[in-house]
Amino acid sequence: MRTQPVLVFDGDCGFCTTSVRFAERRLRPRCEAVPWQFADLEALGVARERAEHEVLWVTPTGTVHGGAQAIAKALLSAGRGWPLLGALLTLPPIRWAAHGLYRLVASNRQRMPGGTAACALPSHRRQGP
Repeated sequence: MRTQPVLVFDGDCGFCTTSVRFAERRLRPRCEAVPWQFADLEALGVARERAEHEVLWVTPTGTVHGGAQAIAKALLSAGRGWPLLGALLTLPPIRWAAHGLYRLVASNRQRMPGGTAACALPSHRRQGP
């Protein structure tokens, strides 16, 4: 049984990877961050299609939060003042705005700093090594 949450992200996306590495260095969320491409999605109870679509926060008990709420959970587990921001992201109407902003960023991640054209493609259409 897992003892800490797992943050599942797209390891092929430069923007996603850069964002997670930044969070690990600066925010220090208490979780294991794993690219979905290397995660045991079945053991986590996550469908591949969902992992391709959004960042996920999987609790040790198997509850899955996606998108902006996954980010909120990561912030809630971090140190310093980050849990306050995480808590705000769970409250309506901020929650609704965060969801819209997350979808906007996720849909345009190839245009974000660190993003590449591959970020815009579904995994089955990405060039492999």
